Amino acid sequence: MIYGIGTDLCDLRRVAASVERRGERFAEKVLGPQELAVFRARAAKLPLRGLRYLGTRFSAKEAFSKAIGLGMRWPMTWRHCEIVNAPGGKPEIALHGELAQWFAERRLLAHVSLTDESDHAAAFVVVEQLP
Repeated sequence: MIYGIGTDLCDLRRVAASVERRGERFAEKVLGPQELAVFRARAAKLPLRGLRYLGTRFSAKEAFSKAIGLGMRWPMTWRHCEIVNAPGGKPEIALHGELAQWFAERRLLAHVSLTDESDHAAAFVVVEQLP
């Protein structure tokens, strides 16, 4: 049964402006440890790749927070929700701390799709409740 659906569209120019103003502090606020390592590696090779990565993760977390019905309030936090890639490249949601416990208690499973194109990043999340 579908528990919730969330979608988000992120203007990468706004993300770029935040990074320009605040430096890596914006990425450190939004990204979990695994994501931050990938962001740094991608940004070191090509800053635009790092920016797009940050934008897709920001968008996915917004979409996920909508799908679970919490928005950005406890136990949903930026860093307790990470968007990681499976070995084949498929994006998956990895939860930590109290958010992981909250999610498991409700027997939920999340599916995420990401995309980015020039100035925008978008995410779509479907959360289902298992029987």
